[in-house]
Amino acid sequence: MSNLRQELKKQIIEQLNLEDLEITDINDNDELFGDEIGLDSIDALELIVLLEKEYGIKITDPKEGKEVFYSVETMASYIEKHS
Repeated sequence: MSNLRQELKKQIIEQLNLEDLEITDINDNDELFGDEIGLDSIDALELIVLLEKEYGIKITDPKEGKEVFYSVETMASYIEKHS
């Protein structure tokens, strides 16, 4: 597992106060929104803030956000392309 993906899982758990989840509970390709992890629209706003604060990446297009925040893998790939 790459360091970025591991770091993202840790940041997601901390930023969203997901106290009942461990890093090992989240697979890189798990769907963040929906049945697997179960994030909601408020969590999406928190993830937007996380990307901007930690990685200097702004997401303003909702369609793009939906694709970027699909999974830890898609987030990591986006960060790697835009850093």
